[in-house]
Amino acid sequence: MVKYTIKKITLVNIRKPSEKDLNMDLQWFSSSLGLFGERDKEWSCFRIFVELVKSARRREALSSDELASRTNLSRGTVVHHLNKLMEAGLIINYENRYLMRVDNLETLVEEIRKDVLRTLDDMKLIAEELDDQL
Repeated sequence: MVKYTIKKITLVNIRKPSEKDLNMDLQWFSSSLGLFGERDKEWSCFRIFVELVKSARRREALSSDELASRTNLSRGTVVHHLNKLMEAGLIINYENRYLMRVDNLETLVEEIRKDVLRTLDDMKLIAEELDDQL
């Protein structure tokens, strides 16, 4: 049996904000990464993501308790969203502390691009094999 590493990357095609505003740009970036669900009325995942982006700039890993304190969310809510962010491959867990996969957003986009292209290349190879067999 083949074992797969699951990384669920969600990209949402949303029109960029017409005016330049840091908060609006962050919201657009996060929305484009599919970080908002309809159930997330308090934008919990966004708030956690922003804290992790800021901590990456300081090269600081945060515990779930620290994130809960900084975002004024329950630890359970934080852990739920941390798991979602790890599943997407945006953050990593190191010694029970969480940090961005990379140090900045530009590099994060490049890493996501590589992940998507690798997946599409693999899909194309399998598609060719399937087409030959079918």
